[in-house]
Amino acid sequence: MNGKLLYIAPISVGDGISLAALRAIEGADRLYCQTLEHSTAKWLAARQPVSMDDLYAAAEDFDALNRAIARRVTEFEGSSATYAVLGGAIGGAQLAAIEACARERGIAVELLPGAGFGECALAAAGLSRGGGVTVCPAASLTERHNPYIALCIEEIDSCLRAGEVKLALCEYYPDGHEVVLAHVENGAYALCKLKLCEIDRRDCYGADCVLIVPPVSFEELDRHGMDELLHILRMLRAPGGCPWDAKQTHESLKTPLIEEAYEVLDAINEGDEYALAEELGDLLLQVAFHAQIEEELGTFNFRDVCTGIVKKLIYRHPHVFADGNASTPEEVLVTWEQLKRVEKRQQSQSDAIAAVPKSFPALMHSYKIQKRAADVGFDWQDAQQAFYKIAEETDEVAAAMRGDGSIDEELGDLLFAVVNVCRLLKRDPELCLYAAAEKFASRFTQMESAIIEDGKSITGMSLDEMDEYWNAVKRSE
Repeated sequence: MNGKLLYIAPISVGDGISLAALRAIEGADRLYCQTLEHSTAKWLAARQPVSMDDLYAAAEDFDALNRAIARRVTEFEGSSATYAVLGGAIGGAQLAAIEACARERGIAVELLPGAGFGECALAAAGLSRGGGVTVCPAASLTERHNPYIALCIEEIDSCLRAGEVKLALCEYYPDGHEVVLAHVENGAYALCKLKLCEIDRRDCYGADCVLIVPPVSFEELDRHGMDELLHILRMLRAPGGCPWDAKQTHESLKTPLIEEAYEVLDAINEGDEYALAEELGDLLLQVAFHAQIEEELGTFNFRDVCTGIVKKLIYRHPHVFADGNASTPEEVLVTWEQLKRVEKRQQSQSDAIAAVPKSFPALMHSYKIQKRAADVGFDWQDAQQAFYKIAEETDEVAAAMRGDGSIDEELGDLLFAVVNVCRLLKRDPELCLYAAAEKFASRFTQMESAIIEDGKSITGMSLDEMDEYWNAVKRSE
């Protein structure tokens, strides 16, 4: 270093300047300032600083702007210079550009303390950053935050940004939640109380505009996340809560878990997005319930559940999170299965087949076992070949019905053969059978309606008569 020193001195609204920053400005051999067009910096004009306003006006992008500013603030004569910037801290990209340029010219850079716009706005509102307040720039508000802690949002620089902030906050707070908008008037912060839904209807936005969002209570929230669900569940299972919820165990919740999963499928099949949202909530409750039971036992909690699945997703997607390659869905599935076998310590394909859950419905269980065998080439060449196996198994069922063999065994083989054909045709046998059952139920309902319309009763009607109506329904389709 050649002994030169560049101070970066933050200035803010009102008295928002540290003693060190003020002394650096007053004692500077050369004074630069970020802008003279902001009311906060007007007092600097008497010291005749070199502003960056012309660079801001001429720059085509921020990278070019930061490089131009870095060159200007490091070209001074004398032993020291001061660059006065708005807000509590200079932007990271601009600071990096200045430090790089300063190193090339043998100049040391010292960033002085200062109060940011958020801290000044909080002070004007009688609050402090150390009083349990989270301060963040508007651009990073999409990150998850805690609505039970006060929030201070800086740099609401436009109506568009205010709208983005409103949408982000409405995911957590009621539309009518009272907030405080702080904007600069005559060199000081003016405070305006308004509803959250109104924050993008003002004309006072700028880099110094700050929104202060008071915390809410649990009872005030209109929208809820996983934390609230777990809070409610803990209340229900705690002493004095709900006696039904308190007595539930993993065993007692097995049937509801399956039922809720099937109700999610119903909502998907019906294309009803509102029902789907409701049913997914019911299914999520089951997951949370099982995790809460284990938390009470001291084994694991819901966060452990989330940690496990996040780590699994990262591990099984090396083409996204590491240096793996998979450009098609088929390649992704191959990688997934390979990594799963390593993860589960499956040494052979028999291990993989044995790992198929015994609790699966029979059709799904068969499908998975066939697929694991097919992974090592033990499979039919195509669906056409597998189709002929159905006829063979049908004959064996017929023979068993005549007393030659086990009917249960041969019926199982026949169903297994049908599943094979479904798999090779890339069809889910569970869904195929479900659709067939629904089609039968629909046709039966139409048949009975037609019988009633003709003044007849299905009770006591012969099979031949019912077949006539059944065939009429089929023809109408």
